[in-house]
Amino acid sequence: MSFPTIKEQIDLIKRNTVEIIPEDELERKLAKSFKENKPLTVKLGCDPSRPDLHIGHGVVLQKLRDFQDLGHKAVLIIGDFTAMIGDPSGKSKTRPALTLEETRVNGKTYFEQASKILLEKNLEIRYNSEWLDKMSFSDVIKLASKYTVAQILERDDFEKRMESKTPISLHELLYPLSQAMDSVAIKSDVELGGTDQKFNLLVGRTIQEAYGQEAQCIVTLELLEGTDGVEKMSKSLDNAICFTDSPKNIFGKTMSIPDKLILKYYTLCTALSINELKQIEAELKDPATNPRNLKVRLGYELVKKYYDEESAKYSLNEFETIFVKKEVPDDIPEFKLDAKEVKLVTIIKENNMAASTGEAIRLIKQGGVTINGEKITNEKFIIKAEKDFVLKVGKRKFLKVLV
Repeated sequence: MSFPTIKEQIDLIKRNTVEIIPEDELERKLAKSFKENKPLTVKLGCDPSRPDLHIGHGVVLQKLRDFQDLGHKAVLIIGDFTAMIGDPSGKSKTRPALTLEETRVNGKTYFEQASKILLEKNLEIRYNSEWLDKMSFSDVIKLASKYTVAQILERDDFEKRMESKTPISLHELLYPLSQAMDSVAIKSDVELGGTDQKFNLLVGRTIQEAYGQEAQCIVTLELLEGTDGVEKMSKSLDNAICFTDSPKNIFGKTMSIPDKLILKYYTLCTALSINELKQIEAELKDPATNPRNLKVRLGYELVKKYYDEESAKYSLNEFETIFVKKEVPDDIPEFKLDAKEVKLVTIIKENNMAASTGEAIRLIKQGGVTINGEKITNEKFIIKAEKDFVLKVGKRKFLKVLV
């Protein structure tokens, strides 16, 4: 096996990272790896409590891929056992527990989606129930003795919950220790995570040393705001661009991000070179630049990354047809009216063009609904079965209604 030089490796590892703890230790590990021609074991823990991955997850998965490209071994830990506890990071209340069977199903889905970024050739998939489920109560007591209550309660989320008198269950205090045992079990050299995972990752260093191992190095990465530009990307907040979204939806959601996030999305979520990113940054600073054009390219790059170039080209053409040429796309769904008269809100709701009747009414009032290009603002509008028409809801949803 042939590794790049230490400098080349460090340069790639540093790209888009927030912290490397400690950096000199990582350089020493890389030097030893280079000298002995032996890959490092690089760990990423995955919480399968939610099976849908989004491009925010893609940031840390891409860093794991970087380590793979450098010749190191990636270990994806599916936290099927720890998901029964639920990671309390950033949580204001205790999370509901999942069964082991539920976490296994979600974990399989997680791996299938992560494969869009990771290579299979130097990837190892492990479920942490392999070792955690086998621990006896005496093993748990031994583990718990390696860390103090005061140390655990230093976590921001626990501290805030204590101050607000919000309950903290005892099992939540065990989560960082359980995650640390994953590092012990696989003898991790490096662990990756978002900045919100820093506490857990540091606990891993302490516990590894307590069990006679060399402490892992830590690489943290930025958290990505969702399409609302405010909250961290999350499917539950409806601000996520998911791996499983269709190319059309990935492109469409990208067009809705705030202008202030354009450069961050390019930097964290695409494979553009540093020079290309500098060009994007320069264009954003130019008053003559229309940010929409940069979002179009960003949508193209994201579809290409999570699908392929053909899908990216199709999505771009479809966008131009709808938004630039103001035409209706060819392959829109059809709906056959089975009554002489029907409420507009009913058609919208029954065809999943809005999440609820209330949302359908709001869209109509706000001017987000057109029939054959004519805006409808009366929420009580009645459709009469006279001739076929094209219904448009919002910016991207079309329906051909047949009478």
